[in-house]
Amino acid sequence: MEKIAIVSSGGFAREVLTLINAINAKEQRFEIVGFIDDDKGRIVHGLPIIGSDEEVNNTQEPLSVVIAVGEPRLKEKIRLKYTNPLISFPTLIHPAAIIAAPDNIEIGQGCIICASTIMTTDIKIHDFVTLNLQCTVGHDTIINDYSAFMPSVNISGEVIIGKGVYVGTGAKIINQVEIGENTIVGAGAVVAKSLPANCTAVGVPAKPIKFH
Repeated sequence: MEKIAIVSSGGFAREVLTLINAINAKEQRFEIVGFIDDDKGRIVHGLPIIGSDEEVNNTQEPLSVVIAVGEPRLKEKIRLKYTNPLISFPTLIHPAAIIAAPDNIEIGQGCIICASTIMTTDIKIHDFVTLNLQCTVGHDTIINDYSAFMPSVNISGEVIIGKGVYVGTGAKIINQVEIGENTIVGAGAVVAKSLPANCTAVGVPAKPIKFH
């Protein structure tokens, strides 16, 4: 089996543990070696914290790593710490996710696709994207690296999401809009028109309230 470790030991990391267990229940694929965090040796849900990112980067044997962090910029910062060619970043797809047309959907490395998420057809998901519980992604949508979608986000068809976008719980993105890189969309917002890069947008319809 493939040895795997989970970056962080917080709430989402523990949810990712349940996702890996669900994958293993269907087909024994991973041997979970523990969490990657400070406080080495502490036990979390029966598994040890095996060390920091820097320590794990020195591994002498192949190891899969999943970055269970929601915030896109932090996720990218952690990814850049891993330079060891023995480390790989598998994409994890919960068995209860629905990939309607798998032959017409591209998914990059390091992605996390949670339970009850639905993707239709002709979709491109770049690297290290997180789609949390019960998200939907419509046809001809492109999602760029490190973007993260909290539970119950609905993305309509022909949407383009820039790198490092964070979308809060229950937000809705109407078809044929574009969201610029590093933009934050607040929980419950409705994105009816395209949003620029590097802003925080909230409301119905979503409007930028600040730039960063």
